[in-house]
This record gives sequence, C-alpha cells and structure tokens, in this order.
Amino acid sequence: MRNRDKQSNPQDEQSFIIPEVLNMLEELEADDVEHEKPREHWDKPPVHQPAKAANSKEAADDDDWVEELLGSSDDSAKPKQQKLDKPDKPANQEEQDHKLDADHIEMLSILKDKERLRQFLSAELVSKEPQAQSNHQSSSGGSSKHAAADTKESADPQQARADASSGKAQQTRDPHREDQKNGHHTAQKASRAKPKQGQSSNAEQEEQKHKVPIPQRVEPFLKKLETEAGYKTSFDIVVREMTFGDTRTVLFFMNGLAKDTVLTDVLTRLTYLQPDNMSTDALHSFLHHYVPAVQVKPVDDWNDMLLEVLAGASALFLEGQRSALIIDAKSFPSRGPEEPSLERVVRGARDGFVETMLVNVSLVRRRLRDPQLRYEIMRIGERTKTDVCIAYIDDIADTELVESIRDKIKQVKLDGLPLADKQLEEATVKRGWNPYPLVRYSERPDVVAAHLLEGSVAVFVDTSPSVMMLPTTFFDLVQHAEENRQTPFMGTYLRWVRFIGIVASLFLLPIWFLFVLQPDLKPPGLEFLGPTKTGKIPMVVQFLIAELGVDLLRMAAVHTPTPLATAMSLIAAILIGDIAVSTGLFINEVILYMAVAAIGMFATPSYELGLANRIVRLLLIVSVWAFKVPGFVIATTVVMLMLTMTRSFNRPYMWPLIPFDLKAVINIIIRPPVLYNRTRPNLQRPKQRDKMPRNN
Repeated sequence: MRNRDKQSNPQDEQSFIIPEVLNMLEELEADDVEHEKPREHWDKPPVHQPAKAANSKEAADDDDWVEELLGSSDDSAKPKQQKLDKPDKPANQEEQDHKLDADHIEMLSILKDKERLRQFLSAELVSKEPQAQSNHQSSSGGSSKHAAADTKESADPQQARADASSGKAQQTRDPHREDQKNGHHTAQKASRAKPKQGQSSNAEQEEQKHKVPIPQRVEPFLKKLETEAGYKTSFDIVVREMTFGDTRTVLFFMNGLAKDTVLTDVLTRLTYLQPDNMSTDALHSFLHHYVPAVQVKPVDDWNDMLLEVLAGASALFLEGQRSALIIDAKSFPSRGPEEPSLERVVRGARDGFVETMLVNVSLVRRRLRDPQLRYEIMRIGERTKTDVCIAYIDDIADTELVESIRDKIKQVKLDGLPLADKQLEEATVKRGWNPYPLVRYSERPDVVAAHLLEGSVAVFVDTSPSVMMLPTTFFDLVQHAEENRQTPFMGTYLRWVRFIGIVASLFLLPIWFLFVLQPDLKPPGLEFLGPTKTGKIPMVVQFLIAELGVDLLRMAAVHTPTPLATAMSLIAAILIGDIAVSTGLFINEVILYMAVAAIGMFATPSYELGLANRIVRLLLIVSVWAFKVPGFVIATTVVMLMLTMTRSFNRPYMWPLIPFDLKAVINIIIRPPVLYNRTRPNLQRPKQRDKMPRNN
C-alpha cells in the first residue's frame, strides 16, 4: 500500500497516513477518558471514525500535524506520570495506565524516527484502507448533515488541543472544515481534468487507429507500392533497390519532382558504407551519420510517407526498420518571377508570384525580414492534398481574425482544389450570388508585404500565382501600386482619375439613357445631350448588344495569340463599329458612351470588381428603361444597401464610408506622404496601431 501510494502521488500518501495517526492517538486518549474521567484536561468526546476518515483525507500540511501530535502527546504524558505516582490506585487501573504510558512513549519514539513511522503505518493501515475509502465515498456522496454535526462536535476539542500545543490563534481553525473544503476542490479539479485526459487519449487512439505501418521487408514493401502507388503501372514512379553495408534499401521518388543531383550525392555517399560501419540501429545511423542531405526526417506511417513522395520528396526504405527516411530533394517545374500583366507599374519591382508556393513565400520574406512573420501550412483536399499557407505578422495581426481564417480553411471538405485559390475562396467566404469580390487578389510581392504590415492576412495556395488578402473592402479594390510609386501629389491625381473612370463605368450610361427617355430632366447647358436620330433597333437593345459585344471582344483578346491581337482590334474598331453605325443599327452616342464605360472598367485595378460593376451597370440600364427615375433610384439604393450589409470576415465592406471614419476617408481621397501615415487602419484591429515612433 505504501509503495503504491508513493508511486502515485506523495501528497495523496501523506493525506491518507496523517489522519490515521490522529485517529490512533485519539483512540488511545478516548480509552484514557473512559478510565480516568476526573482528568478534565484530558477530556475528549468520542470520535466518529468514518466521518473522521472521510473528512481528513485531503489534509496536506505535514509540519502542523507532527507538532500537534507531539504537543498533545507530551501534555498527556505529564498527567499520566503524576497519576502513576499516587499510591491509592487499584492494581488493575495501575496496569492499564502503565500500558497506556508505554503506548504513548512508543508512539513518540516512532514519530521522531520517520523511517520507523513509515514501516509502522504501512503495517497498520493495510487493513484500514478499504474502510477509509468506503467512508470517504459515503461521506462525500450525500451525508452533509451528518458531516456538519461531526464537524461541530469535534471542533471544540480539536481547537483546545491546538491551543494547548502551540498557543497560536491561527491554529484554532477547524481542521475538518479545511479537509472537507480541500477535498471538495480536489474532487472538482479531478472531475475537470478527466474529460481533458479522455479527449487526449481518444485523439491518440484515433491517430494510432488510422496509422498504417510500413512493412519491414523489401518484398512486402514493393508489393504495397504496386497495389497502392501504381508502381510498375505509372511510368513516372521510380524505385531504386540497393544494398549498403549489408542493409537492403529502396529509394522511392517521383520522376520530374525530385532533384537528381541531390539524390546522386546521397547514393554516392552511401556506397562507401561497409558492414563494419553499421550498428544495430540502422535507421539512426543513416539519419544522423550517412545521409548527406539538409532536410531528412523519419516517418513511421505508410500514408504519410506516400503523401510526402507525391509532394516531391524521396523516401529511403531500410529493411528491418519500422520507419522510412524522407529526403527533401524537391524540384518542381516552374517559371521564373515575371511582372504581373494585370498590375504593371512604370516604376517599381518587376518580379511577381509564380505557381510554386515556396518561391512566393520567399519573395515576401525577402521584403519582410521580420522574425514575427508567420507561415502556417496545411493541406486541403482529400485527393489533391493542396498546400495552403496562411501568412501574418504575429504581433500586428488580430488573433481572432487569424483563428477565424484558419478554422474556415480547415473546415473545407472537398475532393481537391485543382483551381487553387478561387475554389478555396468559394469554400471559405461563401458569398452566395453576391457579384462583388470579398477578397483581394494580387500577384505582386510588394503589395502583399504592404498589406501584411497593415495587419491583413495573406493566403498562399500552391500552383497559383495569385495571393488572397483578407479581409478587404470596396475601397481597397480600387487602389493601385502605381499610386504609391509616384509623389503624393501625382499619386493623388492618378487616384482621382481612376475613381472618375470607375464612377463613369457605373453611372454614365444609365444617366444618359435617363436623359434620353425624359428630356425635361436635363440641367441647363446640357440640352445637346441625346441622339439626333434613333436607330432601327430600340436603344435599350443597342445597349445590351454593345455590352455583350465588349465582353465578346475581351474574351477573344484573351484567347487570341499576341501577334494577332492588333489585327483583331482593327477588325473590331473599323469593321464592326463603323459598319454598325453606317447601316443604322446603332447610333453614334451609344458607341461613344459604351467605349467610355469600357475604358473605366478596364481602369479598375481589380478585375473581379470591374466585372461586378458591369453587372450593376446592366441592372441600372434595365431599371431606367422599365421605371425611369424611380427605377434608377430604387436600383441604386438596393445596390448600396447590399454593399453596406456585406461583410468580409466580419469587417464592413464599405468602410470607411459606412461606418464613417474621417481620417481613413481622407487617406483614401488623398494619397498621404509616408511620414504622415503613422497609424494602421482601425478595420484590421491591429495589436499595434503605430507604424513608427512618434519622435521620428
């Protein structure tokens, strides 16, 4: 019993042994009271053993109870010695007193010697442990009244003994109440700890349940590769069998995804191994001594090994071992960084993201040499196992925002992400049929680095040259890197020109069409607006055909080879446009305003925002044709309400206009100088608002 308690918890052992010593001494003193009632200073009430054992089990202070026992025993020994000196005592009473004195002296000698105390208690308490445990369960189960009565009954004698032994007022508290309180808190802690332990054990059991062991022999290993990996069926799977130092090995990798030079160096180094060089633990020897690669790790799960190889790594299997070595010798086919075609600048960096995620994160790391920059990677898709990376600056980005994005990405349950970031956006944002983009895409590393410094979170997806930046607003989508590459004045001018183009692409055609339908709405000085003659096709149909024609030309330009793009432009401008007007199908004003709206759409930095604005423009044209002024007002109001109610990762989409933030609105209208832009936007809820010290 003592060994078991000591191995489990020393405090539990102490809390169980100490109350039993108190009980034994109180039993001796109770016998004295029965035979010597005239001794009032020895008077003690009978002790209720079950309640005592139950309420005292959680006592923890070793020094207090030893001092208390020593004091009470010494005080009780003195009157015993005086009583023995009286000659008129009966013979049997004298024998009993002599026996009690011998017991107390023996107990005191045991208490002074800790080794003898442990030996004595281990022998005495073996038979009492089951009784104490049952009493503790019955007492803590529902006998609160009985425990309270015992506490009240035993409070006065315990207090008197503590005052007599130590003389300190702080020891007059009821030990039973403390024991009961400590026992209650300990039970609560244990009850709270059990679910956590159960959850961790269940997680470990699930992990062990899904783990597939790696065969320890070469033949079963190769057979498993044939059935599960397509070895001898897929031509790009390479398996190389060799023997190094009497150890049979298998090198398994994907042709085209592994770097041949690194693997050749590894095999060259292993050919020098002799049987004398091998130890009993071949895996440890290969891992720490013989494989000359920078990144090597052991893997004991077959599925993990197969996934690493499919991702470009190489697996080195050693016969007789339960694990395989994963050698990171990846070499993906990729292109070099080039300037993005959608975000060109006159001044600035010419590098852009590529389809390899490792290159992309390196381009951002090159610009942000901050130790707080974090790259969290995870794999999404049951079949594709696409690598997804979340990037943020730990001491700037909002923790709740990072956790929300991480949780949403982990909850994605798809077969795969062959279309990379766009499918991930639809699976996480879930915007429904809202045409406006709720994330901002960029192919420029400097733009992503700037957003990370503002407190945003960037999401990299392997095989995609675009990076998502979260959260975003409508006004983030209308800004361009060229504005920050020029002086503040010129940057402000370029920003205003871009804003005018975006507004014109939205409202120029609907307002002109409204003036045509209701000429009395024309303000003074604009009487010239409107066609002098109408075409053979209704004007609303002309607008719709022109919109479809512009989209058709845009799609044709995307799919047309570069040498033929100029010829296609000439055909569209001369043949289609001029002939359509000459034949009377279209009027000149429709083609003019349609061209202005198309230019404004192409001037929008965000391609997704330009497409959404085109849909809104079509909605306004149809509303004006159907309901004139009320239709224009209602359609505009509905669109504004939709944008106001839209949120991007719990951030208002129309910030800083709604909700209104004056300082942020000024920073959008005017491109501020760098030294005057000292704070980060409130939208991101950054941990650090200041960008630079105030005394700079």
